[in-house]
Amino acid sequence: MDVERFRGKSAFVTGAGSGIGEAVARALHREGARVSIADLSPDRAQAVANELGDERALAVALDVRDEPAVRRALPDDLDVLVNVAGIGSTTSAPETSLEIWENVFAVNARGTFLTCKYAITSMIERGGGSIVNMASVAGIVGLRNRAAYCASKGAVIAFTRALAVDHVAEGVRVNAVCPGTVDSPWVQRLVAEAGESIDGLRARQPMGRLGQPEEIAEAVLYLASDAAAFVTGSVLTIDGGLTAA
Repeated sequence: MDVERFRGKSAFVTGAGSGIGEAVARALHREGARVSIADLSPDRAQAVANELGDERALAVALDVRDEPAVRRALPDDLDVLVNVAGIGSTTSAPETSLEIWENVFAVNARGTFLTCKYAITSMIERGGGSIVNMASVAGIVGLRNRAAYCASKGAVIAFTRALAVDHVAEGVRVNAVCPGTVDSPWVQRLVAEAGESIDGLRARQPMGRLGQPEEIAEAVLYLASDAAAFVTGSVLTIDGGLTAA
């Protein structure tokens, strides 16, 4: 296998300051891409760029809810977009305030829409490109006390499919990844908010363990690469058997 299958490619990863996004950015950089490491926290983004340590790693401070900021941040020579930025919720619908609902959708759904909107225009001008959106098993099945999160990730899946059929003739492939429970700072924060335990999350996985960010990153690399040239509109579930049980 070509260990530098993204050599000469330009990639933009949101939520790349930690967890799955960081793993994706590192993997793309390892395989030769020039990577924009976009994160709401400029310190986290810069730390990852500093560790990668060369001119192919660029830190970008970005709030994906901000349309003008998204438009300015996306490079004109974009080949690969990976949308990982997201936030969760830990309440049922009656317990969810309108503010929480709207903020979860603003980051998870609107943020994905905005980056795709501007990336696709650039990709079409360059003859094509690949987009991978980070959805979740929560967009496929219902999870307790995750009302806003489940709804927002369902929206990401439907949006991914719509983009795929709209732009397949223009050379833009759009796919989604649906991780199960992954051992990441993001999940650890949710566990603390919901009063759940990591051991309890492991126990509900048929494999008996949580996923690792690097495992999700490998799936993203496949979907973004030429190896997946015949793949668009697909939703790849990586959950240790959670949704099959």
